[in-house]
Amino acid sequence: MILEPRGNLRRDGNMSIGEKLWHVSWSLVLLIIAIASVGFFMLYSAADGDMSPWANRQIVRFAAGVVMMLVVALIDVRFWMRQAYIIFGIALVLLIAVDLFGTIGMGAQRWINLGVIQIQPSEIMKIALVLALARYFHGASHEDVGRPLFLLPPLGMVFLPAALVVVQPDLGTAILLILGSGATFFLAGVRLWKFGLLIALGVGAIPIGWQFLREYQKNRILTFFNPEKDPLGAGYHITQSKIALGSGGVFGKGFMEGTQSHLNYLPEKHTDFIFTMFSEEFGMVGGLLLLALYAGLIAYGYAIALRSRSHFGRLVAMGIANIFFLYVFINIAMVMGLLPVVGVPLPLISYGGTAMLTLLFGFGLMIGVYVHRDVNMGRRGASDDV
Repeated sequence: MILEPRGNLRRDGNMSIGEKLWHVSWSLVLLIIAIASVGFFMLYSAADGDMSPWANRQIVRFAAGVVMMLVVALIDVRFWMRQAYIIFGIALVLLIAVDLFGTIGMGAQRWINLGVIQIQPSEIMKIALVLALARYFHGASHEDVGRPLFLLPPLGMVFLPAALVVVQPDLGTAILLILGSGATFFLAGVRLWKFGLLIALGVGAIPIGWQFLREYQKNRILTFFNPEKDPLGAGYHITQSKIALGSGGVFGKGFMEGTQSHLNYLPEKHTDFIFTMFSEEFGMVGGLLLLALYAGLIAYGYAIALRSRSHFGRLVAMGIANIFFLYVFINIAMVMGLLPVVGVPLPLISYGGTAMLTLLFGFGLMIGVYVHRDVNMGRRGASDDV
């Protein structure tokens, strides 16, 4: 892992564009491109050897996203700290707008149609929440974090958007928001007994929350415990996924040779179940190699966080890495039948615009933390040296 600085960094953050580009972690950029390239090949395979309709669009989105990622990385990290609450507020307004007049697709109201593109505000909220929580906990003392009243505002930041996402309905994204935020609370120094108390309250509220779930959500959870009960109905997705995973064996059937996917037994093969198609074609060995690439990217995030002098930078880099880990873990556990089907895409590989662009924005923040790792930051984001 290449994270060593090439030259001295200025602690006031006043570097030229050329100096910032010199300090970008290009090995991390190449790793992101490598993972996304796997997605391009699999989308090509999902369309039976055709760039349309998925692979070509994904490549264009990714290229635009990489440019955006580098632009974000070059912006002073103190700027993102000062704008964190504004970005969170915009994401929250978009979530409310979705519930009022969002576009309905596949039975869910999750998108806003802007004419040229459709955006999914719940994906934007994942990154906005990382920024807002990092801003809130930056500069907080150990005594502050230990006070229960101090934790009420960030808890509101988490559960208000999570509730709005559940209404869409999108239970998987709501869970991801809560788990990702919980990791940030832990990194900020919140005691474990408080997590235990919150978990106990959550478990006690399950009977109440069950009443508010849609019928298909209840069926997904019940099917998770017994998928063979309705193999052609609610259990169809996970049953076909397990068949495809098993048929791939150790080395797979070969590129574009997967029977379950290419004979259309496997549903959502270009989105939520793309890892299943990949494993059928490249087997257990291919799946493990892909997981190694993911593990390397997550490790980069933690290494960058540990190199940052500012608490805000550490929380942002670790927050993005945690969100990315949860994407990977939930999707792969879901297609293997270890978790209920909740509709979480495989990051950088599943077809989709908003999820990919928001992740690349997040990686831009992560790289920006590395570029500005030696910048001293006060509570309001200003340099301590100024």
